[in-house]
Amino acid sequence: MNAQEQTRPFARATLRRIGAFARPHRTRIAQFVVLGVATALLAVATPVLAGDVVDAIVTGDEEGKVVRLALLIALIAVVEAALGILGRRLSATLGEGLILDLRTAVFDHVQRMPVAFFTRTRTGALVSRLNNDVIGAQRAFSNTLSGVVSNLVTLLLTLAVMLTLSWEITLLALALLPVFVIPARRMGTRMARMQREAAALNAAMGTRMTERFSAPGATLVKLFGRPEQESEEFAARARRVADIGVRTATAQSVFITALTLVSALALALVYGLGGWFALRGTLEPGAVVSLALLLTRLYAPLTSLAGARVEVMSALVSFERVFEVLDLKPLIEEKPDAVDAPDGPVAVEFENVRFGYPAADKVSLASLEEVASLDTRGGEEVLKGISFRAEPGETIALVGSSGAGKSTIAGLLPRLYDVDEGAVRIGGTDVRDLTASSLRATLGMVTQDGHLFHDTVRANLLLARPDATEAELRDALRRARLDTLVDSLPDGLDTVVGERGYRLSGGERQRMTIARLLLARQRVVILDEATAHLDNTSEAAVQEALTEALEGRTAIVIAHRLSTIRAADQILVVEGGRIAERGTHEELLALGGRYAELHRTQFAERTGAVREVAA
Repeated sequence: MNAQEQTRPFARATLRRIGAFARPHRTRIAQFVVLGVATALLAVATPVLAGDVVDAIVTGDEEGKVVRLALLIALIAVVEAALGILGRRLSATLGEGLILDLRTAVFDHVQRMPVAFFTRTRTGALVSRLNNDVIGAQRAFSNTLSGVVSNLVTLLLTLAVMLTLSWEITLLALALLPVFVIPARRMGTRMARMQREAAALNAAMGTRMTERFSAPGATLVKLFGRPEQESEEFAARARRVADIGVRTATAQSVFITALTLVSALALALVYGLGGWFALRGTLEPGAVVSLALLLTRLYAPLTSLAGARVEVMSALVSFERVFEVLDLKPLIEEKPDAVDAPDGPVAVEFENVRFGYPAADKVSLASLEEVASLDTRGGEEVLKGISFRAEPGETIALVGSSGAGKSTIAGLLPRLYDVDEGAVRIGGTDVRDLTASSLRATLGMVTQDGHLFHDTVRANLLLARPDATEAELRDALRRARLDTLVDSLPDGLDTVVGERGYRLSGGERQRMTIARLLLARQRVVILDEATAHLDNTSEAAVQEALTEALEGRTAIVIAHRLSTIRAADQILVVEGGRIAERGTHEELLALGGRYAELHRTQFAERTGAVREVAA
């Protein structure tokens, strides 16, 4: 963001978009405005009545008149209080409704972003947009809007009444008005800059907490013995947040204090000049009191309106930060004429697929990555003409060196990314032509990390099928070889598994994801290194569960351990983004190429490990 963007008051496009979010709430906004006008009328009526009371006392009018005026002032106070409560309720309803709309819009939009967005974005920065910035934007409606309306009406009515009482005193009091206007304009821009800086610093601090408070992050810190350094670095970030908070509060305080001082000087002018006019008999004593009270009703709205400008500028910054996320275009979109996947067993086909990961500027924001500028690299081809076909019920295994492109191939099937050239088909239909719901219902994936949410066993399984019965849950657990474990847990299916499932072992987490797959009953299964980091005992249990999961399904299996894919219908050796070899286990061994080399290496490693254990 350049200096000109930082100092501009706001963009018209931002205001138009705010109007679009406010449009569904226009009825409440109209009620809000009417309430503000009514409150302003009552605010001006009280000083005028107070002046009438003074005049009645000075002229010696009947006691009943004074009592009636006092009762009327009391009644106005009661009505003002009631309108204030009603206004606060309307304000809260409007503000919370806007928060709901903004949060839902941001959450839904972020869910549509490609995986590349999440691999680059810092989670804490994104959460900050969803929480801090949305709440900052909401303040423009719930707090500022009502104040602007009522204060503006109060200001105009007060000026009109004061001019009728004494135009000379009113004009002299207004001579100090430029003292309000000039600082207000400068302060609004300055506060907007500080608000942007504060938002960025809070997001950075939130990101650090999110990373360090996760189970892997906390473990890493403890393993490397860095708690003191982490504390110092966090304190430095927190200190910067505190510093800008002090600067912001000080600037606001100086501004408001200066305006209050000017108001007090104007009040002294009214008492002095008004008293002089009253002693000369050119102004009623009650008019002096009314002018003095009205002056507080004049400069108080001016002070509030000046402060409202600062608040509006801060809120606009929050709106812009929210819209910045909403303006990121998802790379994966469902076509308007998308069709459902065909019924029954389906084949999987890759036809001359070429693909390169998108550059950062297509999927991310510098502010969400907390960098000065985005990495412009990207677009280099990772897959270079991949073609193969898995018939219904067949298992295709992908093997090869790390970074060869195996996981990239797997990620194109569920449309985590879209191909640059060629086509990926399920049941003869390009996955880009399928509805997202039917694609998810057709295809399931088990990754090597076995990710689970910090929720119950039941909730993690129901992600696959929210309508699954208790019997179906139990059957999936039994087939995944997890029924005995779940029965031993303190709350059974309602036991919380911890963040990322860390209360379970690696093998148990993997079997949980397999149980989820079994529950979903998907016809195409992708296994991405599902047993890569397991010991022999866990691997054996997971392999049993996988055998159950793959039965009758079309499968794409990425394997590091070649022993797990010997029975595959076809094995593809991927190297450098191309298929270097293809065939069955026996055919590839007989070929004596890259697969045979990988097999010899692994066999030698395993033999060496066995000898070490025996020794």
